[in-house]
Amino acid sequence: MSPRVQRVADQIQRELASLIQLEVNDPRVGMVSVTGVTVSRDLAYAKVYVTVLNTLTEDEAVNESTLSEPGVLDKLEIEENIKALNKAAGYLRTLLAKRLSLRSVPKLQFHYDGSVQRGQQLSSLIDSALAADRDLHS
Repeated sequence: MSPRVQRVADQIQRELASLIQLEVNDPRVGMVSVTGVTVSRDLAYAKVYVTVLNTLTEDEAVNESTLSEPGVLDKLEIEENIKALNKAAGYLRTLLAKRLSLRSVPKLQFHYDGSVQRGQQLSSLIDSALAADRDLHS
């Protein structure tokens, strides 16, 4: 990836992170974190990778019925967030055009980034292996 394309991707990531939180009013979009952006060499398309965080409400009954465990997300919830973001992609692209000084702003495609979840699973496996090793040698 050329340095210019990387700079554009980084700038898009920073701007989208704030735009999604401040400008997207879709109730299906919860706490979303933009983890990465890859831009095509011709700057026509941008793949935006996001993670979806659990959102807690003030009602404990709703929290217990919607969240199985803290940190565990429903696939349906993730799909709804991605659908809502892809639906708002045109609006976000328009807002990006006002903030960025580019001749043409890339078309946005949102994708779920499961690397954070996989990292948490690997971390818990390592912790359990270390605990089992300590118990074995104690």
